Amino acid sequence: MAFSTKKQFIAGVMCPKCSEMDKIQAYAENGVDYRECVRCGFKDEMRLSSAPREVETRVNTSSDEIANQTQPVRLVDPTKH
Repeated sequence: MAFSTKKQFIAGVMCPKCSEMDKIQAYAENGVDYRECVRCGFKDEMRLSSAPREVETRVNTSSDEIANQTQPVRLVDPTKH
């Protein structure tokens, strides 16, 4: 169970039935997670098999990994040959 019994809106989610944005609520009932549209009444059980993978950014990348990817830039004066 990932959600509480209190219904909470999920920002940025589109209803699969009516295609309205920000109308989906998520909640748990008897240990089962559900999503429900407040506009059209669509409701289904959510089956989350695994946690989503975190997108790699400079915030969650180690400084060693960044150092390994960094390359020096050598500027060449075009007037000197």
